[in-house]
Amino acid sequence: MENLGNLLDGFGHVLTPMNLLIALLGVTIGTAVGVLPGIGPAMTVALLLPVTYGMGPTSALIMFAGIFYGGMYGGSTTSILLNTPGESSSVVTAIEGNKMAKAGRAAQALATAAIGSFVAGTIATLLLVVVTPPVVSFAVSLGAPDYFAVMLLAFVAVTAVLGASRVRGFASLLLGLVIGVIGVDQTGQQRLTFGIPQLIDGIDVVVVAVGIFAVGEALWIAAHLRRKSGEVIPVGQPWMGREDWKRSWKPWLRGTAFGFPFGAVPAGGAEIPTFLSYITEKKLSKHRDEFGRGAIEGVAGPEAANNASAAGTLVPMLAIGLPTNATAAVMLAAFEQFGIQPGPLLFEQESTLVWTLIASLFIGNLLLLVLNLPLAPAWARLLRIPRPYLYAGIIFFASMGAYAVNAQPFDLFLLLTLGLLGFGMRRFGLPILPLIIGIILGPRAELQGRRALQLSGGELHGLIGGWVSWVIYAAILVVLLWPLIGRFVVRPLRGRLVTG
Repeated sequence: MENLGNLLDGFGHVLTPMNLLIALLGVTIGTAVGVLPGIGPAMTVALLLPVTYGMGPTSALIMFAGIFYGGMYGGSTTSILLNTPGESSSVVTAIEGNKMAKAGRAAQALATAAIGSFVAGTIATLLLVVVTPPVVSFAVSLGAPDYFAVMLLAFVAVTAVLGASRVRGFASLLLGLVIGVIGVDQTGQQRLTFGIPQLIDGIDVVVVAVGIFAVGEALWIAAHLRRKSGEVIPVGQPWMGREDWKRSWKPWLRGTAFGFPFGAVPAGGAEIPTFLSYITEKKLSKHRDEFGRGAIEGVAGPEAANNASAAGTLVPMLAIGLPTNATAAVMLAAFEQFGIQPGPLLFEQESTLVWTLIASLFIGNLLLLVLNLPLAPAWARLLRIPRPYLYAGIIFFASMGAYAVNAQPFDLFLLLTLGLLGFGMRRFGLPILPLIIGIILGPRAELQGRRALQLSGGELHGLIGGWVSWVIYAAILVVLLWPLIGRFVVRPLRGRLVTG
């Protein structure tokens, strides 16, 4: 009941003319930028992060939540009409969605994606209200060794699970940790500043996010895709017939059930639940012959899973201060730019702010449904922007945003350097998420590790606290040794079962 009362108070703060206008502006900007080809939610959030400068924390985070959800919605339009997923989690939507569009059912594909996103986002946000406070209560009981173990698990999970190579994952993490320690440490010693005064305070995470995501992605896409806009399939007003509703509502619910828990675990992301949703719908559907040729279930389920996982990422971010994907990592940067530290104490110290943010997710979700259904033809026109203008504009706004952080020309040089780093990482197949996680969590892991060692008088056993850290270290060991376990234990056992 207390949580319900807090949520109602949050609605009271959101439902003011100014905050509603800010929410509408956020979802509109987020959708418009998210619709553009090759721009996923993480890049959308990073590019538009400086837009919230000059606002109060509450108004800024309301807009930011709208940008976050709007970017998720916009990606489906690109996938369906242009067959160009903004990020890997939209790949599955493109499989059936673009086939539906080519078969003249673009309106139905966009409608089931928009309504499924609304249903999944609403249910997942309700789960966020229910799940987050118990997680906070649990997190309050954790000590420095436990937090250090949690962050080590995040490091190992994002490097060992993502990408085709663990070596590349750990290389990306190392780059992030190196960038994260630039500046002055807790003892007052300068690290990796090379005598440059502007580096004494470290590199602002906003500059890093904008450089790696916006500039790096723009350089990469501009270098590899056509110079003209893609062939966009015409679309009318999105609508669904009775049969479409009948075939969509169960995939929406199943997709939500897949997406939310995966979003809440490190390296879970939206890729796995979207594929699981697609496979499940293909097995359960009475229209299996349509899969591969434009089955509406193949759009409804994965798109719901994608948006439910987005809400799931907010659970560990708000409760523990742990980002589980790239978008959540950039969102964490938004909190930090206002001096707000996500974690167990957030619900005590900034209770009004956090419940207003959660309430704004419900409002933003509803506004997005109202915007996406009538305005789908307008969003489709954005896809016709010629690529040179599009990416020149991205780099221009990224530069303006990076300069706005500290109003120092030096940040523009940093932005270009980080953009070239992001371009190089894409060229050599290094995943981006480990780098961002390393930058954000590296200094925190160092802080918790120092505290744990200080409490134990410098003894290494101080890094092992209660049963939580033991369980986490066991999980880390399993993740690291899983290739050997699979080769020498699972495969022989499977072979014996088959031959037996």
